[in-house]
Amino acid sequence: MSMLLALPVWAILLIVLACVIVVVVAIVILVPVNIWFRALASGAHVSMARLIGMKIRKVDYKFLVNTYIIAQKAGLHIPIGDLETHLMAGGNIEKVVDALIAAHSAKVELDLEQAKAIDLAGRDVLEAVRTSVTPKVIRTNWVEAIAKNGIQVKAIAQITVRARLDRQIGTADTETILARVGEGIVTAIGKANTHTELIADPSIISKTILADRLDRQTAYEILSIDICDIDVGGNIGAKLKIEEAEAKKKISQAAAEERRAQAVALEQENKAKTQEMQAVVLAAESEVHKAMAQAMKNGKFGVVDYYKLQNMVADTNMRNSISQVQNKKSTDKPNEDH
Repeated sequence: MSMLLALPVWAILLIVLACVIVVVVAIVILVPVNIWFRALASGAHVSMARLIGMKIRKVDYKFLVNTYIIAQKAGLHIPIGDLETHLMAGGNIEKVVDALIAAHSAKVELDLEQAKAIDLAGRDVLEAVRTSVTPKVIRTNWVEAIAKNGIQVKAIAQITVRARLDRQIGTADTETILARVGEGIVTAIGKANTHTELIADPSIISKTILADRLDRQTAYEILSIDICDIDVGGNIGAKLKIEEAEAKKKISQAAAEERRAQAVALEQENKAKTQEMQAVVLAAESEVHKAMAQAMKNGKFGVVDYYKLQNMVADTNMRNSISQVQNKKSTDKPNEDH
C-alpha cells in the first residue's frame, strides 16, 4: 500500500483505469449484455449472475430468455428458474409456455407443473390444450363383419373426441380409441339379425358402441360416434357353406377312391389265388394221367375204359355248354322286354 501511495497520481489513475477496463472486458465476455438489456427493456428482468450461471452450465440462454419474455408479456408469472430446470430436463419450454398462454386465453385450468409433466410424458401439451378447447375428429378404416344372416357389412366410423388435460399422463392415445371402436363395430354388426336393419338405421351401431364407454383410461373423451359410410359385401355365409360342401365332396371322393383301391387289390389277390388253384388242379390232372398210364402199363386199365372216360368227359362238357346258353338267353330276355 505504501508503494502504491508513493507512486505519482497519474500512475495511480492509470492502474485504476486498467482495472476498470479488465472488469468491463470480463463482464462483456461472461455476461451477454444484449440479452440482459433486452430482458430488462421487456419488463422481464434477469440478473447478470443468473445469465453468467446459464452460460457456465451451457444452457441455451438466448432461447430461454426469449421464451421467458414471451411468458411475461402474456401475463404469466413464471419463474425463469422453473423454465431453466425444465429445459435442462429435456422438456420443450416453448410448447409449455404456448400451452399455458392458450389455456389462459381460453380460460382452461392448467398450471405450470401440470404442463411440464404432460410435456415430459412425451405428449404435445399445446395440441392437448387446443383439442380440449376445439374437439377433433378421427376416422376408422373400413371395418368388416358378418351379420347373423351371413351377409358381410362394411362400415366407417367418425369419432369426435376432446382432450382431457387431467388424463394426459399414463393413458392411451387415439390409436386405442380407434381399435376399440373397430371392435365395437364388429360386435354390433355380429348382433344384427340381418344386414338390412343396419343399412336402414346405422345408428344401431353407434348406439351399441357408445354404451361401452370406450374412452376409459384414454387421454380423450368421446363426444360422438357417427357411422359416415356403410356398405354391403358378399354372402359370406353361403360361401362358407359352399366351401364346406366342396370339402365334404372331396372327402367322399377320397374315401371312394380308397375303397376302389382296396377292391382292386382284393381282385388282384383273388386272381392270384385262382391262378394258384388252377396250378394245383393242373398238377393234380397230371398226376391222374400218370396214374392212368401206370394202370394201363400194369394192365389194370384198358383202352376201352379210357375211351369210356373220354366220352363221359365230353358228355359233361356238352351239358355245361347247353346250360350256359340257356342261362344267357334267360338273362337277355328281360333286358329286351325292358
